[in-house]
Amino acid sequence: MKREYEQATAVGNAPLRIRTRGRAVLSNPMTNRGTAFTEAEREALELDGLMPTAFTTLENQTQRVYEQFRSTKTMLGKFLTLNALRDRNEVLFYHLLSSHLEEMLPVVYTPTIGEAIERFSHTYNRPRGVFLSIDHPEKVEQGLRNYGLDAEDVDLVCVTDSEGILGIGDQGIGGIQIAIGKLSVYTAAAGVHPRRTIPIVLDTGTDNLGLLSSDMYLGERHARVRGERYDEFVDQFVQTVTKLFPHAMIHWEDIGTANAHRILERYRDEVCTFNDDIQGTAAVVLAALLAGVDVTGTSLDEQRIVIFGAGSAGIGIADLVKDQMLRTRAARTEEEAYSHFWPIGLQGLYVDDDDTLHDFQRVYARRREEVADWDVADPERIGLLDVIRNVRPTILIGTSTKGGAFTQEVVEEMARHNPRPIIFPLSNPTSRAEATPADILRWTDGKALVATGSPFEPVTHDGIRHTIAQSNNALIFPGLGLGVAACRATRITPGMIAAASQALAGLVNAWRPGAPLLPGIGDLRLVSATVAIEVARQAAKEGVAERPLTDPVQQVYERMWQPRYPKVEAI
Repeated sequence: MKREYEQATAVGNAPLRIRTRGRAVLSNPMTNRGTAFTEAEREALELDGLMPTAFTTLENQTQRVYEQFRSTKTMLGKFLTLNALRDRNEVLFYHLLSSHLEEMLPVVYTPTIGEAIERFSHTYNRPRGVFLSIDHPEKVEQGLRNYGLDAEDVDLVCVTDSEGILGIGDQGIGGIQIAIGKLSVYTAAAGVHPRRTIPIVLDTGTDNLGLLSSDMYLGERHARVRGERYDEFVDQFVQTVTKLFPHAMIHWEDIGTANAHRILERYRDEVCTFNDDIQGTAAVVLAALLAGVDVTGTSLDEQRIVIFGAGSAGIGIADLVKDQMLRTRAARTEEEAYSHFWPIGLQGLYVDDDDTLHDFQRVYARRREEVADWDVADPERIGLLDVIRNVRPTILIGTSTKGGAFTQEVVEEMARHNPRPIIFPLSNPTSRAEATPADILRWTDGKALVATGSPFEPVTHDGIRHTIAQSNNALIFPGLGLGVAACRATRITPGMIAAASQALAGLVNAWRPGAPLLPGIGDLRLVSATVAIEVARQAAKEGVAERPLTDPVQQVYERMWQPRYPKVEAI
């Protein structure tokens, strides 16, 4: 079957060769450019009479849709407005998004994406993505084929099973929105062509009783499938994707804690796979830590790190920092590296006799005899303040989604033993942040080095304006995906993740009083290109690049799609 249009999507802005005519041209978001079609293009594509006669530029159109965006009052309304624009004109959508990225990223991504996911079955309009059901495994391959892309056309597959969506948990089939949102950021931030990506949801059921009891719910109506049947379905998905799209990176998103590490470990040495919640979060946090440690004038081997909420994301951070310690010889052995961490979960400090821990958590558990002599309120549940008092940590990281957990007493106790405590309340959304930057800076007399998961306004303390670094995964994953695509990496190695972190850390100068530990979201295109170059270089060093870059700057630049109307050819 002949396609409606043809375009070489792997290089810059190649000509768009359109086969359809008339209203069919306007109904496809990749061929439609509305009133920006020239008189000659309208005649060639049989568009005369189907739109107002005036010709407008992409910039004029962007101004018009931006006014429409600004006039929408609610965040969900803004999300739906942008969604409708993308379904109408994809180039215009990305030109608008790229022109106002700092303002619109919280709309197309976190935190607004959470509400859009919760409301998915109520706001559903035009289908986007691939929906694969565990009840119909025989349809997996055909479902992926029906998306209409060939083996050479796909760089990224973003997939979720929707069990661990942001801070709101199991959201069933609505999780497709997180995959769509992630891929939008890949395009806006790193120039990955929107037609070289596929958003996918694995519908394995849901344990969300609110969804199951709603007549509006669009997913499979049964409890979430687990165990062997789940594993077989995931394996079928992975094998099918790698068969159909052999050069695609599989990006896992918001997989539940019980499965995320297990899936990553199962496939990381077999296919090109990446878990953003584990590796992406860890990479951006490592970058902020490297910048922060540099400011303190200490080194990694001097750090005592407490991770509050040590699930997939928290342990992912620990794993990458541990690997960095071994790579830079800040620790000589794995045992020595593990000794720098104190992980805390729902039941308190992880200790080795706790049989509720997952294997990926247990390796960080402290020995029971090590804490036997601690002065604590409850020896069976050693809490955050107990750990702070006994460990005197230099770094405190929050990935708990427990809003306000970093109390004044906790922060002041930490600051009592550190001239420049590093405190990262990373949980999203803002209401779930373990503390606010304003409180942390007030309680530490402006001495703390802070990064957050959600965006916060600058804080002025004692005459110094502190710009708060947002530890946003968007600073890492778009550039990583671009680098992988540019060199056709067959695997994503720990060394490539570390290279991404170091590239990001190298873009900031945190020595100025009040300076952020990370670049701003407004610099995402620069950040992504810089990260991509270093990721591709590291892939070549480790022998996992099918096409090592010979001129990295030029080749990465040429790979970045620009949201501009390309030349049109009627065929």
